[in-house]
Amino acid sequence: MQFRYVATGLMVAMSLAGCQRTSYSPYDNLPSQPAPLQAQPVPSVQSNQLPPPGGAGQFPSAPQQQTAALDPNASAAPATALDVTKEQMVGNWRVSYAGSSCDMFLTLTNLGSGSRGGTRGCAGELTTMGSWEVSGKMVQFKDRSGNTIGRVYKTAENRFDGTTNSGQSVSLSR
Repeated sequence: MQFRYVATGLMVAMSLAGCQRTSYSPYDNLPSQPAPLQAQPVPSVQSNQLPPPGGAGQFPSAPQQQTAALDPNASAAPATALDVTKEQMVGNWRVSYAGSSCDMFLTLTNLGSGSRGGTRGCAGELTTMGSWEVSGKMVQFKDRSGNTIGRVYKTAENRFDGTTNSGQSVSLSR
């Protein structure tokens, strides 16, 4: 019977020993505030006038209008030109330009003041085409900066003829 009391006493002692705090924290021995930092030597400060950023030509030049676009005869439609609408122009066109042929794609998606357009397999100025717009009886092709690179007029059903700014003839057909 004594063994029973001894065993019970040991069990109670072991259970109470498990309730004591035995964990260790590395932060227990830290002071409440960190030590102040030591000042570091600072080199002397120099003062000079800075040059303007990018020099004199820091801004890109404004797009130049082509001289052909300023020529009143260049924007006047030929007497034989037919009426044209944007809707008639949308789609794929076969282009004859500078002795070769390529493709032109015209959409109604807005891009700047015109509509998005582009070419595939073309050479010269037409490689820079990014947009187009209808102005009266004239269809203008523009580069990605908005400069006119060429213009065509409707000469027959599904046929347009005109020139680029360099004077090369250009024809569109379906």
